[in-house]
Amino acid sequence: MAAITRLLLPAGADTGVLPILVARALRAFADGYVAVLLPAYLLALGLGHFHVGLLSTATLAGSALATLAVGMLGHRWPQQKILHGAALLMAATGAGFAGCSTFWPLLMVAFFGTLNPSSGDVSVFVPLEHSRLAHAASGNARTTLFARYTLIGSLSAAVGALTAGLPLWLTTLLNLPLLDGLRAMFVLYGLIGAATWLLYAMQPASPTSVAPPPAPLGPSRRIVFKLAALFSVDAFAGGLVVNSLLSLWLLERFGLSVAQAGAFFFWAGLLTAGSQLAAPAVARRIGLLNTMVFTHIPANLCLILAALAPNLHVVLALLLGRSALSQMDVPTRTAFVMAVVTPAERAAAASFTAVPRSLASAASPTLAGALFAAGMLSTPLIACGVLKIAYDLALLVSFGRTKLPPNTS
Repeated sequence: MAAITRLLLPAGADTGVLPILVARALRAFADGYVAVLLPAYLLALGLGHFHVGLLSTATLAGSALATLAVGMLGHRWPQQKILHGAALLMAATGAGFAGCSTFWPLLMVAFFGTLNPSSGDVSVFVPLEHSRLAHAASGNARTTLFARYTLIGSLSAAVGALTAGLPLWLTTLLNLPLLDGLRAMFVLYGLIGAATWLLYAMQPASPTSVAPPPAPLGPSRRIVFKLAALFSVDAFAGGLVVNSLLSLWLLERFGLSVAQAGAFFFWAGLLTAGSQLAAPAVARRIGLLNTMVFTHIPANLCLILAALAPNLHVVLALLLGRSALSQMDVPTRTAFVMAVVTPAERAAAASFTAVPRSLASAASPTLAGALFAAGMLSTPLIACGVLKIAYDLALLVSFGRTKLPPNTS
């Protein structure tokens, strides 16, 4: 146990957040295979491309509203109780998706549930976990802790994506309809939600050294709102190419099977994990903001080129190159937000910067699904890359001269 703790936690971090890291791993594993299997499951139920995009939008919109509620009201209740409720909601989401077969019930479960069709975690869990992690370490150790949190998520999501071929293997072995195998994976999703609840129950009580503020945001309000506006542009662009839609793009344009798409997302996830592991070292050399911007721009150039490339091998190489860079900004972005606000505002800052991201990313999958249905398969990828580069440049201009506290990478 001590060896696992040393592996997961950087020196100086509070060991009480270890259950959060394990819970992150389980949730990311479930998100990894759900993002790949969701379009296949919906198509197997007889739904169309537009429905895939609409359901993806519903999941992201519901997450945004739940995260907004946490930001506005969450400071009034213990964070641990809210995490327990979110875990139970995850269990109910898995049961709901496994038990429903028609569009409208699925849409309701998608909106009120915790399903995540994207490559990153956009759920209500995020601001609460980020706040606990921010209190568990400081300075460079905090950036490293966030990097390991993100790394664990990426590795687990990669393994989850690799298991996307499991339903086909099981149904072939047991001579069952493929739809039954796909349903079983959503049952597993619900069981993972129950396991997450148990992990949160093992966590120590929320820290009491920082008194709850009378209002969610105080002196950092202007900075948080500016960051939220910029992050929303990035998220809207990312919503055009969430993993479920990128999986659909590979299936439709190049005829990849679900198992092949899962293998691709596995390797992409490994590259993403490696880049996140390197992010703290890069940030110590060039700073948090520069790491966010100057790794993101080449990643999005790779995405634009992939949309234009006619050869599958070139496309996969460019997308893998993008994966090696595109998420390096995630731990540094979180550490940057936590560094520029006061300790009492951290949970609210995490929520208020996450909500616009979720709302913006919720709008774009439906647009991407409509473009796919119209035969404009590469347009969402190009639009995503262009918008993200514009976001990077705006972020650099707006915060390039911001002074961070001492010992912050």
